[in-house]
Amino acid sequence: MKTKIIKIDKDNVDRALIIDAVNIIKNSGLVAFPTETVYGLGANGFDENAAKKIFAAKGRPEDNPLILHVYSVEQVRELVEEIPDIAKKCMEEFWPGPLTILLPKSNKVPNIITAGLDTVAIRMPENKIALELIKMSNVPIAAPSANISGRPSPTSAKHVIDDLMDKVDMIVDGGETGVGLESTVLDLSGDLPMILRPGGVTKEDLQKIIPNVTIDFAIIKEDANIIPKSPGQKYRHYAPKSEMLVFSGDIDKITDAIIAKAKEYMAIGKRVGIICTDETKEIYKDGLIISMGSRRNNETIAHNLFNTLRLFDEENVDIILAEGVEPSHLGIAIMNRMMKAAGGRIIKV
Repeated sequence: MKTKIIKIDKDNVDRALIIDAVNIIKNSGLVAFPTETVYGLGANGFDENAAKKIFAAKGRPEDNPLILHVYSVEQVRELVEEIPDIAKKCMEEFWPGPLTILLPKSNKVPNIITAGLDTVAIRMPENKIALELIKMSNVPIAAPSANISGRPSPTSAKHVIDDLMDKVDMIVDGGETGVGLESTVLDLSGDLPMILRPGGVTKEDLQKIIPNVTIDFAIIKEDANIIPKSPGQKYRHYAPKSEMLVFSGDIDKITDAIIAKAKEYMAIGKRVGIICTDETKEIYKDGLIISMGSRRNNETIAHNLFNTLRLFDEENVDIILAEGVEPSHLGIAIMNRMMKAAGGRIIKV
């Protein structure tokens, strides 16, 4: 397969350029496209054969559900049994945007999309290219992140090209994504509203509408026996090619621990990468050092995290030592991704 690459200005979307991508979607093909979170690998959400191509291209286990992307609330109605009032309020407040809502599915949604579960995950992306692609295709678009399964999610077209070139029909280059982390997944299918995956819409944001919303324990605990209700719950995700350790606790103790650990690894000939922040960058004297941004701005850290992991891949480091952040608000999502990338290896200091 030869992948076609097209560039589209996300602020001035040329509908004529999207037509080829629409035709690919309608003919059971795969299109990688930008959203405001990360790049997605899209296929017709009603087409079982197209969905199978997503799993094949990514090397993704078929028990890992896919998210359906829509361009309107009206489009949701054919995908679910009903839209409860609380879901309507969340859609009004957070759509379009980085919030995925889990609801009991209708019979129209293929089982391969939901991994055989009776719930379906749906969101309306904020990116204008994504919305236009979905609207012109006139079908919900199933789209996990456009990367090889388990690798850091793609926040630029270059990342998609690195992973999926000649494995998909088209890559739409719409520049860098904004949020940089996948959407928050909110389960509204049962009696207790629960966050299954943290993201750009935080627990604190949701509590303004849903005071009793909780966070699933799987977010902060590795468990191989979890039956995933949403993407990102069961398998190691976002992983760089090298080993990774995350350090959490007081920042002064974190920097001391990373300096000591870096010396240990370098003493045995290992090439060390250090993920730090602007406030600590000058403290480190050895290793390949990359800052994700200021510790006072988690939005910047979230935006830069996956790109930072890929930069270390390009430098062929043997071990990555990463500063954790305070696990509150958006920091919960950042630490969730770091924990997954490190395979659960967090050192508390």
